[in-house]
Amino acid sequence: MVAAAAALADEVGFAHLTMGLLAERVGVRTPSLYKHVGGQEDLNRRIAALAMSEAADAVGGAVQGYAGRDALAAAARAFRAFVLEHPGRYAATIGVEPADRDDPMAVASRRLLGAFRAVLRGYETPESDVDHALRMLRSLCHGFATLQAADGFQWSADIDESFEWLIAFADRGLRAVAAPEVSSPAPPR
Repeated sequence: MVAAAAALADEVGFAHLTMGLLAERVGVRTPSLYKHVGGQEDLNRRIAALAMSEAADAVGGAVQGYAGRDALAAAARAFRAFVLEHPGRYAATIGVEPADRDDPMAVASRRLLGAFRAVLRGYETPESDVDHALRMLRSLCHGFATLQAADGFQWSADIDESFEWLIAFADRGLRAVAAPEVSSPAPPR
């Protein structure tokens, strides 16, 4: 039931997904859905958990065996591909607060963050900067992919070239954060 709802959300957009539309899609009357889910909010949370788990699988699998820029590129490309292939279900993940630590959404979120943490290990990101770096990576990947999915890039530059530019930009920034600080020479007197 959740997989069918997620597929429908990808087709019609998450904001347009209703229990009635899902019932029509799976060939049952709407009240029959309540045997499987507790209502629209429960269905939305289940779609979010499924999507987050799928995104974690995609990104986690993509970074296996890579480090540094190669891991960054693999993670970013996998995340972008997931959002472009599944815009409705990905939209379900935005703003969902897990009920507790064992909530499927929380478990999947930790797995996705773990994949991005693995990318940061390849850059030897100082522990004090990890949260900031994770937020930067999420902002870059999420922002680019959701804008692209919404056809938000209307100018002539090639989108794939722009995405590769974004990866190179993030790579330079992460390398700069990890570089040991060089003390400046004393100014001449």
